[in-house]
Amino acid sequence: MTQGAESFTHSGRRADDTVLTRFERWVRDTPGAQAVAAGTDSLTYGQLDSRANQLSHHLLNSGLPERSVLAVACAPRAELLVVLLAILKAGAAYAVIDIENPRTGQRQLAAARPFALLADAADRARLDDGGDLQVICLGAHADEAGGLPTDPPERVVRGDAAAVLFTGGADRRAVPIGHGRLLAAHEGWARVTGPVPEDRHLIAAAPDLTGFAAGWTRALCEGAALVLPEGPRWTAEALRRAVDAERVTVLHADPGTATQLLLRDREAALSKTLRRPDEGLRSLRMVTVTGDRLYLDEQAALLARLRPGARLLNVYGPTEAVGIGARFELPQLAGPLDGTEELSLIGAPFPGCQLDLRDGEIHLTVPGGGEPVPTGDLGALRPDGLLEFRGRIRDRLTVDGKPLDPHPVESAIRSHAAVGGAVLAEVKGAGTGVNARPALIAFLAPPADNDSRPPASDLPDGAELRRHLAGRLPGAMMPSAVFRLPRIPRDKAGREQRSALPLPPGPAEDGPTGGGSKYARSSSGPNVSGWAGLVFFVVLGLLLLGGVAMLLTAMIWPGSTDLSGVPNPYATLFFFLYLAESWAFAAGVLFLFIGRSRMLRHGRRGPRITTAAHLAIVYLLAAWWPQDNLYRLAAKQDWPQQAALVYTFNIPLMIAAGIVAVYASRPPLSAFDVNPEPAPARNAASGPAG
Repeated sequence: MTQGAESFTHSGRRADDTVLTRFERWVRDTPGAQAVAAGTDSLTYGQLDSRANQLSHHLLNSGLPERSVLAVACAPRAELLVVLLAILKAGAAYAVIDIENPRTGQRQLAAARPFALLADAADRARLDDGGDLQVICLGAHADEAGGLPTDPPERVVRGDAAAVLFTGGADRRAVPIGHGRLLAAHEGWARVTGPVPEDRHLIAAAPDLTGFAAGWTRALCEGAALVLPEGPRWTAEALRRAVDAERVTVLHADPGTATQLLLRDREAALSKTLRRPDEGLRSLRMVTVTGDRLYLDEQAALLARLRPGARLLNVYGPTEAVGIGARFELPQLAGPLDGTEELSLIGAPFPGCQLDLRDGEIHLTVPGGGEPVPTGDLGALRPDGLLEFRGRIRDRLTVDGKPLDPHPVESAIRSHAAVGGAVLAEVKGAGTGVNARPALIAFLAPPADNDSRPPASDLPDGAELRRHLAGRLPGAMMPSAVFRLPRIPRDKAGREQRSALPLPPGPAEDGPTGGGSKYARSSSGPNVSGWAGLVFFVVLGLLLLGGVAMLLTAMIWPGSTDLSGVPNPYATLFFFLYLAESWAFAAGVLFLFIGRSRMLRHGRRGPRITTAAHLAIVYLLAAWWPQDNLYRLAAKQDWPQQAALVYTFNIPLMIAAGIVAVYASRPPLSAFDVNPEPAPARNAASGPAG
């Protein structure tokens, strides 16, 4: 038995054990130990249990039926753990709902079909879809908590389900998780990782994802502490500060989050330059990475940033397996391997799980047993007994009427020294006229620790990439062009988000043996045939709207453009100035309607800053027309009017310019800073691969 594994049965094991009884044993044994570290909202085991008991009484007093499902809409703070434990104490099952994306949250509610929603007033309003779902207000409970008992409720009838977890696909399929499976998954994880009560866990996943919705047991069933963000979610800066200040020992993250913290962070880059482990992360004894494929070279780079002796687990954890399924650590290899940049290993199953292949698809027997679940992921068994990840069925492309799995092609592309990430996509409508055809485009990103300026400038062009792949791939699998990206976009669960790849600027014009595609030469250069029509309509629109603006000038501000008293050539210069202002206003109106979608193609910087920058550009263009007309009609000594004009136009122009500067200088956000819609899943299990 691994070191520390005795801790999860330190008080003996009973046949009716659950994660709740495990937690309650720690409450009895160490009530003063810290359970939740969340700034001023930190709680001990005794405090957390008392508050959960009070809420469980409140739920039962609200007429909660037996074996109910309760949806929870709450940010990752101490109150969320109170609610989850209270629901289990009341004999119900919990389903954590996404509150950052209301549309996703509404679909999750429809999939879970809960008896009621637990939320505060603000989150209730965000999720309100006009239905008749009962809402239990968390704020109202807090007001009456003083009158509720702090002892656990009398024995209640528990249903089979302890939690309802959600797959990451567009269908947001709900997966009921029984008490037995939840505990079995926890025990399998504990046997591998050897938890101790001194651990301090940090889960970077959003609350509605499996990593958090089921992963909180890793801390609270082991007498350890769970570190939560002080804000609504983890950001890159807050994560770094928390790991250092809270002395986090076990970090659970997706590939994007782990890469940001261990490789891209400023302190991580400094540590790499000095060729030593990151001093700010020396408290970490273990990092578990889950959510998507992790290549061996990436895993080795992440591990190198930790202190000697620390562990880094690549975890393959579909939703049905409650976040565990298989795991791989570099010491599992019998010896050094060549081509680590092309290999992603799932490894060996967790205790209580089994993996087998059927027609190349991975089937997983979940913790606690049962029929094997098809995961929709492809794999191959290596001679050393380890399972290798080979891609996903839902990512499969159709080229010339034949299926093509992109993972082997993407892995071969990663063998190029300058490529850190690669995603193969089929772009429809390449070519023109009757020769229009789909084209295979390779979207490339540099390694995480690449510091080239501008970003992605070291990536190969199409011709160079094809020379590198010559002899490694057949012609039908060869990318016809490349598109350079600072990094591959990921959804909030850490998966590569193929649906968020930017639309290329024009069709690829050469095949695998052609002489230089437009993509290969430049990832942002215009395509004449594709842009000619757009340019024509934009110019026509500018002329029409500019003319309308000139007419409106005469109607709204009569006399503002009167040049009868101005001698030439100045009258001509001023006339063209007035015309340019009208055209700028017209351009602003056009950009208001067509600009934001084009800004999103230049890399995700977050929906809020993109919207702010879009409106700022519109204002920078459109404001000159009314501003100059009002200035020309204002008396020079009318100081109140002059001040009003300055603060109405000039100050906002400065603010708008600042917003655009922030947008232009801000890099695309990491996985935990964005919240896009995940790509739709084709398979049944749709669980994340390690």
